[in-house]
Amino acid sequence: MDRVRGLRLIHQWGAGLEGVDIAAASARRIAVANVPSTGGNADSVAEWCVMAAIALSRRLPSALETIRSGTGWGAPIGRTLLGRTAGIVGLGGIGQARAIRLMPFGMRLVGIKRRADAAMANHLGSRMGGGLERLPELLRQADDLFLCIPLNDQTHGLMNEAAFALMPPEACVVNAARGGLIEHQALLRALSEGRLMGAALDVFEQEPVDPSSPLLSRPDVLATAHIAGVTDASYLSIAQALADNLRKLQAGERLRNCVNWDAVSGSIAARPATRG
Repeated sequence: MDRVRGLRLIHQWGAGLEGVDIAAASARRIAVANVPSTGGNADSVAEWCVMAAIALSRRLPSALETIRSGTGWGAPIGRTLLGRTAGIVGLGGIGQARAIRLMPFGMRLVGIKRRADAAMANHLGSRMGGGLERLPELLRQADDLFLCIPLNDQTHGLMNEAAFALMPPEACVVNAARGGLIEHQALLRALSEGRLMGAALDVFEQEPVDPSSPLLSRPDVLATAHIAGVTDASYLSIAQALADNLRKLQAGERLRNCVNWDAVSGSIAARPATRG
């Protein structure tokens, strides 16, 4: 921050701000903003999660291995989403987009967020919108678990040994939120012991993930390189939101999704940027 002369805005290309020292930025009157997971980004991540859930349920990695090896042709190894229970942890833009996309598959939906939300329960159904204290209840029902919640002190390691033990036999876990939500050693044990059917991971606690990670060599793990939200629609919507904030910064106007506006508003309004 001190090396970039005249720095006035740190803008995240996306939602996560874990890598930004917001207090240090505020002390220097540098605005910090992001683009929440709505619109194209939320839709893209939600689509990836549905794809991942189907791939796990149909055991796609094993099916690909089977045809390549020439053995077990036509062996019935999959199951449907129809009639299963989807547990959605986090009902922000991505969580809601995911719920809407899972409904046509005939899944029973159960969802919670950090704080109970009666209005959301009315909108999405009586089993949606409970608070995080209902996580154990959700885990006991979730044949397919979708993590959509931000990473913070309360949610770090949310899925640990005790949490996995609550889930039904052969459940699936889908995480495109943050790697730190899952204790990966606990996940490995649950997979190795056959308690889980599979896991789909787009995020890891350390990125890039070590190529030698035992998670990456398992046929019951579908892993991608933090690309669930990387689509044409997502990047267009993010670019438009970021460009709009740059225009607001030039005009000395209130920035959208600025997380430290109270600390920097006087500086921005009093010192509109000039072109050139």
